[in-house]
Amino acid sequence: MFADAIEYVGGFTRPVKFITRNYNEGKVLPGTATLFFVNDEGWALTCRHVANMMISSARANENYAEFKKACAEVSNAPKARILIKNLEKKFGMDQDRPIQIKLQFPDCFDRYDAIDITPHPKHDLALLHFRGYEKVLYKGHAVFGLKGSDKRPGDFFVRLGFPFPEFRDFAYDQEHDDIIWTGEGRIATPRFPIEGMYTRNIADDTGAITGIELSTPGLRGQSGGPLFDDKGVIYGIQSTTRHLHLGFDMVNEEMVFGGRKQRVNNQPFLHVGQCLNLNVIREFLDRNNVKYFVGTSPENAVPAEQNR
Repeated sequence: MFADAIEYVGGFTRPVKFITRNYNEGKVLPGTATLFFVNDEGWALTCRHVANMMISSARANENYAEFKKACAEVSNAPKARILIKNLEKKFGMDQDRPIQIKLQFPDCFDRYDAIDITPHPKHDLALLHFRGYEKVLYKGHAVFGLKGSDKRPGDFFVRLGFPFPEFRDFAYDQEHDDIIWTGEGRIATPRFPIEGMYTRNIADDTGAITGIELSTPGLRGQSGGPLFDDKGVIYGIQSTTRHLHLGFDMVNEEMVFGGRKQRVNNQPFLHVGQCLNLNVIREFLDRNNVKYFVGTSPENAVPAEQNR
């Protein structure tokens, strides 16, 4: 049902690969998020919390470089250990948060010089504009639904993204105390679609409908990925997953497994995906004067200014 749509949307949906490291650890942790392109001029959408990570990565890496430089200056001083402890507090060296974050945007461009990031002032949405590229590596671009869409609860959608990171092209450089991209080993990470029924609308504090709830969760790594119908037309962007307590708790209940009685505890939850809807996305693109396309299918798509 969704096979052709997934192939089409997959042409312009790309992973955000990132690696992180905590303080005093040489272990490198891989992670992913998702973005998708809205035109052929390097403009893409993702979640604001993903964009914030992009911004904070530069700050974290600079902060750690300054910390290492300060430590080197006092390493031979009397009471160096105490001085370094003070520097740890000053620079916020905390084992519970990443001190280094490195990112890659594979299969987007041959190269690029910079990314302009525009977070939405209210919603979990952000614009990315890649600059300084020579060749586009993604295929096609998003087609958004028309205003006044007839989509309603009971319709089915798919979200596409890159959970379950499988890339291994990274390492910890012990000599330089750094995390690096090696360019060796498994570079790619597979995309993963997940379907869901449109269950309810989501409203903001003013009562305006700004989101779509799905009957299945958005998976870690799918944040920023598109929500689309069986024709590949986009109606939202995966943002968060909400956990609804079902109330069917089992506390020290006696059950029989394999002919033996056992005591079990269980607190079940329903995990539902939450996506920003078409109106929020289109208004944000309009406000930032970004070219994009609309239609009921990719075949009849037109520039958005013809459908305002």
